[in-house]
Amino acid sequence: MAHLVGVVLLLCAAAPGGGAPAGGGYLPAAARFWHITDLHLDPSYHLSPDPTKVCYSSKGAPASHAGPFGDFLCDSPYALIQSAFAHMAPLTRPQDFIIWTGDSPPHVPADELSTDAVVQLMGNMTQTIRQHFPNLTVYPALGNHDYWPQDQMPGSSNAIYRAAAQLWEPWLRPDALLTLSRGGFYSQLARPGLRVLSLNTVLYYGPDRATENATDPAGQFQWLEATLREAARSREKVYVIAHVPVGYLPYARDTPAVRERHNERLVAIFRAHSGVIAGHFYGHTHRDSVMVLLDPRGKPLTSLFVSPAVTPIKHVEEPYSNNPALRAYLYDPEDYAVLDVWQYFLNLTEANEKQRADWRLEYIMTEAFGLRDLRPPRLLQLGLSLLLPPADAFRRYFAHFTVSYGRGAACEGECKLLQVCAVMHLDRRAYSRCVAGG
Repeated sequence: MAHLVGVVLLLCAAAPGGGAPAGGGYLPAAARFWHITDLHLDPSYHLSPDPTKVCYSSKGAPASHAGPFGDFLCDSPYALIQSAFAHMAPLTRPQDFIIWTGDSPPHVPADELSTDAVVQLMGNMTQTIRQHFPNLTVYPALGNHDYWPQDQMPGSSNAIYRAAAQLWEPWLRPDALLTLSRGGFYSQLARPGLRVLSLNTVLYYGPDRATENATDPAGQFQWLEATLREAARSREKVYVIAHVPVGYLPYARDTPAVRERHNERLVAIFRAHSGVIAGHFYGHTHRDSVMVLLDPRGKPLTSLFVSPAVTPIKHVEEPYSNNPALRAYLYDPEDYAVLDVWQYFLNLTEANEKQRADWRLEYIMTEAFGLRDLRPPRLLQLGLSLLLPPADAFRRYFAHFTVSYGRGAACEGECKLLQVCAVMHLDRRAYSRCVAGG
């Protein structure tokens, strides 16, 4: 652990630059904001003649294709994160803002970290973001790895929540910092008429034993409903941001991302307040996916987006991973509906071969799927199109799901069913009907 923490302390001063931005495309002069998630810095990453010693996060598996920007069995080296921000910074404008949906520490055994190490890693990533984007406001959310031991976030104030409030004080107002320090959540007005509501969904995460018997951990459900009611009275629209998504995982049958009872309550709250919620934005899965919240009769209510990760890590037995990614959302400045996604990525294999990080545009969502915008009716249209023959739309969707990791990767039968059901059915009853219907 001492080695890992020591390396963290050196990174801000010693890391190499990521190379010049490339392939940025021409973002339209529209209202927009940025989404970064799952940075998962592994300070131990280094090139080694022994591939089992490249990074702690591979847990002894051989990182046989390691290069300066990482390996698919490792979490992010600092050079990869620097390259992502070096690409993004010239594309930002002073009126933009950033959402950052959590997970700074690496996937390593608990004894390699500590509360102090987690705070140090969060501080390192906060400082790095502020260095690259000194004039932009960032709205963070806590991830399940932003705690020690990982996943075990309590429903009361603790050293991590208080540290996060100190680290993020340059971005957040006192009232937001107060609820952040007490429960890991907050809301803040980002624009006149637009509120960002940052939930701590780790409190509802299955592995979190600290809250497994709690009906309303940290009183967040009560606070959420009160905040949404007040936003409606103030005629504000709300962007909900969090780390762990609502709904069902698109790669595991019958598995909600959070506990089932908490997922049901979140879905009920989000349906009841859909008139005020203009969009949801999550991370955690490391993959690129969308969802559309429907009412019980199938009417589309709200668009939800899960952004892929910067880290490229996968388990040694997983058939695919994701290339590193970040994205911009274009939105309507009148009603704050999401109009488009511009998804950027780094071909990690190519970057390591060329010793240069050429980040570029992977796709524009409306163009990729022939949509006018990304309002709820259009996302429902997308979800339905994934079922239709020929399977071109679904093949594109799944290629983007892995951030072009393996364009030839097949997803058929059960794999495809789980993907499509997760897009359109977020509650237990509707999802169960979908997967049972095949």
